Amino acid sequence: MKPSSLPSSADMRRRLLLQAAAGGGLALLAGCGFALRGTADLPFSTLYIGAADTSELGAQLRRYVRNTTNTQVVEDPKAAQAQLQILQESRERSILSLDASGRVREFELRYLFAFRVHDGKGQDYIPPTTIALKRDLTFSDANTLAKDSEANLLYRDMQNEAVQQVLRRMAAVESKQPS
Repeated sequence: MKPSSLPSSADMRRRLLLQAAAGGGLALLAGCGFALRGTADLPFSTLYIGAADTSELGAQLRRYVRNTTNTQVVEDPKAAQAQLQILQESRERSILSLDASGRVREFELRYLFAFRVHDGKGQDYIPPTTIALKRDLTFSDANTLAKDSEANLLYRDMQNEAVQQVLRRMAAVESKQPS
């Protein structure tokens, strides 16, 4: 007798159970509100970013606004509906802990970014605001170059986070009229 090419009832049950689990997983994922990140809607159609062309932060802000929003970045502040003014950007490093012999074991890295968004006529969309971020960095005298590279990566990560916070705050502005 030839073996049957039809799937057995155990295989059919297993296949049905896998399909039900996959369908249930998709339903749960859709039900939780998960959605891929799309474009953000800023409450103004044009934006001037007051940063030098050579500024890494300015370039990153321009790139994020161009790629993730419907707002157009303009080069002339008078042509902009809103202006992002950078008030301060600083990086700080302070000693967090020492070992028994007085050598540094940990640093605290701080990134401060102050900005305001206004209409160019004195009215603020977002009043002067400071974003302060910090990270801890373990340190070893034996790995000085590696730890300096790690510190630079942490500063870059904090700068990315600050840019994303600025965009979220601009997106949260209620109306197109400054406050």
